[in-house]
Amino acid sequence: MTNDAVPPARPLEQRKRDTLELLRTETDLWIASVSENGRPHLVPLSHLWDGAALVVAAPRASRTARNLLRSGRARVAVGSTRDVVLVDGAVDAVEIGVDSELEDAHARATGFDPRTLPEEYVYLRLTPETVQAWREENELAGRYLMRGGHWLA
Repeated sequence: MTNDAVPPARPLEQRKRDTLELLRTETDLWIASVSENGRPHLVPLSHLWDGAALVVAAPRASRTARNLLRSGRARVAVGSTRDVVLVDGAVDAVEIGVDSELEDAHARATGFDPRTLPEEYVYLRLTPETVQAWREENELAGRYLMRGGHWLA
């Protein structure tokens, strides 16, 4: 893509609207965690955006769940390299059977219902503390949409 084809940088308010729409409509994300000895781990998972947090489901015994539950932190990437959203935040567990409304919403959004499986799953709720979003290099300077859990626009 030549510089002539690059659209102008979006204003912060537009970027926030676009980001919230992407979180709401995109089904899949990449979630990164780290082991106790510092080994990185990255996996794709389906998610629900509930308006305040990203919710994924993972087998309780999986490396992903173990890492996230131990550290209480994650980084998530949603979208393509030309429309990326990075979310960093705190992770909390929501046990199956505790919040049927959340579980039903997750199943509708993802087409996946871990309640139907014999393996023990846990819902992992990532509450954003920072959110970054950009489409092209011209949006990198203003890529932070949230800091300290507060939207900047």
